[in-house]
Amino acid sequence: MFSRAPVRRLSGVLRRLPVLGIRDFQILLADRLLAPAAFAFSLVGVSFAVLDATRSTADLSYVLAAQIAPSLIFTLVGGVIADRIRPQLVIIAGNLMIALGEGAFGVLVLAGHPRLWQMILLETVTGTGMAIFYPASQALLPRLVPGRLLQQASAISRLAMNGGQMGGAVLAGLAVAALGPGWALVTCGAGTLGTVPLMLQLRVPAHERTGDTGMLRDLRDGWTEFRSHTWLWVIVAQFGVILMAWYGAFQVLGPVVAREHLGGAAAWGAITAAESVGLVAGGFVSLKFTPRRPMFFIAGIGGAIAISPLSLAGPWPLLVICLASLGLGITMEIMMVQWTVALARNIPPEKLARVSSYDALGSVMAMPVGAVVAGPVAAAVGVSATQYGAAALILVVSALALIPRDIRRMRAGHVLPPAAVAGVVGTLGSPRPEAAATAVASEVAELAGVPEVVVVEDYPAEVISAEPTAPRS
Repeated sequence: MFSRAPVRRLSGVLRRLPVLGIRDFQILLADRLLAPAAFAFSLVGVSFAVLDATRSTADLSYVLAAQIAPSLIFTLVGGVIADRIRPQLVIIAGNLMIALGEGAFGVLVLAGHPRLWQMILLETVTGTGMAIFYPASQALLPRLVPGRLLQQASAISRLAMNGGQMGGAVLAGLAVAALGPGWALVTCGAGTLGTVPLMLQLRVPAHERTGDTGMLRDLRDGWTEFRSHTWLWVIVAQFGVILMAWYGAFQVLGPVVAREHLGGAAAWGAITAAESVGLVAGGFVSLKFTPRRPMFFIAGIGGAIAISPLSLAGPWPLLVICLASLGLGITMEIMMVQWTVALARNIPPEKLARVSSYDALGSVMAMPVGAVVAGPVAAAVGVSATQYGAAALILVVSALALIPRDIRRMRAGHVLPPAAVAGVVGTLGSPRPEAAATAVASEVAELAGVPEVVVVEDYPAEVISAEPTAPRS
């Protein structure tokens, strides 16, 4: 009797969360637990390794800028390659670069006094791995699960990622405080290397290509798809400015504030861990909650990111900062799940990696600027003034992002023209023309301002857009 209880509980979980029964998704979950846990050691270790070695916020700016700068080139390259070959192979290449960069950085720290040029070079290697990783990762998930389980899969996979990052952040803060940043960086390298066998087990084939096009043609096709969606490029432009301001004021200057006012590495680890707890909680909320106007919600949450630099500008008490990070983590995770689902549902699968690469490039292309200028600006006008200015910039650009009509009107599960209309019109001659016709009717109604069109729920999500419902048991 007792031996059957776990089996019954497992069966109940699989009925409520059927995506957990998919073999490749189980492997992906293991990877998305281990990789963020390992990289959390880098998030804490790099900053304190540089500060211990140079005592300079400007040098920290240069090292962190070197980690982001490769995205300006290699994100687009990674997107094209991930649309041509199996995306898990691109992820493996990225993880190997991260393992090399962070592991070697840790060895240098343990061996003695690392030089600035060495730290910049190794973080450039890490940044290159991160750059090619993102578009491949975005393209992989929709190819592992059916469309009707996409939101569930996205929420659960991000739960694993954030759970790993939360545990890793706590351990990383303790490791840096007790053992020093060198061991934290070595741990990051070893853990990232451990993800390679997992990725090799995935059975995801490459897309079938209809013709042999060059890389420039592939990039042009991806750009055409990207700019055809107003909601897409507006949100990416908004977050390009937000992440520039946030990275400089929070990620670069945050460890400085923690070191001088909050207790050092352990305090910074606690702040990072609190955000990770919020991200995990937001993942659970995302299993059931879908905002009716997701792009309006995403743009609004972008404005809420101003809380991060504001909380450190005072600074607020450590407990209050952690609570603010917790709340922001919850809303940020809901936002990220909605963004992932919106891309997967509105972008053709064979172009998703390339469009995701433009998304990543636009979002992070100004981050090196934020990283480079944060230290010198803080030295000139003060850390607090720099963080207040960053918060103001975030609020202004988020208000501007609400101006376009598509941001305010796009509904959850809705596919906007032009790509969507072309796709469903092309299916009118298919065995289920009534589904395509209903999807076209939904488009026309939205453009005409009609509030809603009722769509039969059991049509495939790839063919037709429907108001989302909670995952069915």
